[in-house]
Amino acid sequence: MPTLIWSAKAVVDAILPGVMLRSHDHSRCRLHVGWRCALLWRTVKPDGRRDMSEDGSTLARRQLGKYLRDGRQGCGLTLHQAAELIDRSGSTLQRIEKGTVAHLREVDLDALCKIYSFDADHTAAMKGLAAQGNELSWWYEFGDVMPRNFDFFVGLEASAQRLTTYEPELVPGLLQTPAYASVLIRSVYPDDGPEEHARRVQLRIRRQTRITRKHQPATLNVILRESVLRGMIGGPKVMASQMRHLADMSTRANVRLQILPFRAGFPLGVAVGPFVILEFGADKQGRAIEPPVVYTETFTGNLYLAKPTTIQRYHDAYESLRQSTMDPADSRALLRRMAKEYA
Repeated sequence: MPTLIWSAKAVVDAILPGVMLRSHDHSRCRLHVGWRCALLWRTVKPDGRRDMSEDGSTLARRQLGKYLRDGRQGCGLTLHQAAELIDRSGSTLQRIEKGTVAHLREVDLDALCKIYSFDADHTAAMKGLAAQGNELSWWYEFGDVMPRNFDFFVGLEASAQRLTTYEPELVPGLLQTPAYASVLIRSVYPDDGPEEHARRVQLRIRRQTRITRKHQPATLNVILRESVLRGMIGGPKVMASQMRHLADMSTRANVRLQILPFRAGFPLGVAVGPFVILEFGADKQGRAIEPPVVYTETFTGNLYLAKPTTIQRYHDAYESLRQSTMDPADSRALLRRMAKEYA
């Protein structure tokens, strides 16, 4: 596999500028165009070594470890019991679950998936994560390394303590009403029967308990471009309900929602595509439990970025956008006015 796939500068330069094409999965996408286009498949240091996080783990390996740990615990097995079944030590399996084993043997992964009764799609997803295991930032193409129906992002989202989101076109999934979500999901999966469609909508709405639960809800910081409010999804009734829902959600202590008005123009000098910065909390010493991740979605797949300088660039971009937004109270007032206009 080559070190770079179609690289012209740097992966971040490919993601911040973008133009809207059409919906997919989370119902948003960008085609990144121009001389800045790049998809960085592997991050390689000058001496040829792949760039890893400081603890020797990577995003894919950490998530693989979490899924394997969940599978083991679901079977009621201890570390040592599961390790004995694959002829490995408990300490080795513990390192696998922590994401610090650089080269997980395929025979071990196959055995664990069978022991944990993973189905074919789940097993394929685990192998996809293992194949990406040494990549600090990586691209996952729908239907390629990972099964299309395995939603890696939802697993990350469920673990995040803070989510920082910019969305220029559509309401983020965590803030969608069932009716709004239903319209978007139907556009992506037009052939679904009623039961499958209802299941997809329920799954999306269920994700929102991460924000709405009473015990330690995640913090959600959101900037919506005014175009999100003006773009008609499902008709006036659906939009009126969605605007009221956004206004109501913005009153929660853990949600900060601000509108970037049209009059603000383009604060960064380019059209910025949607992105989510996921942070996973800190330990008692104030150190990050896991490195943060930036997620951005395109028409054909997802990009997960974990390089510290890249993360900081997205934080800086969000802060630059925030300085041009309406404050939370004025944003909420605009949402309520829009709800009345649609009604």
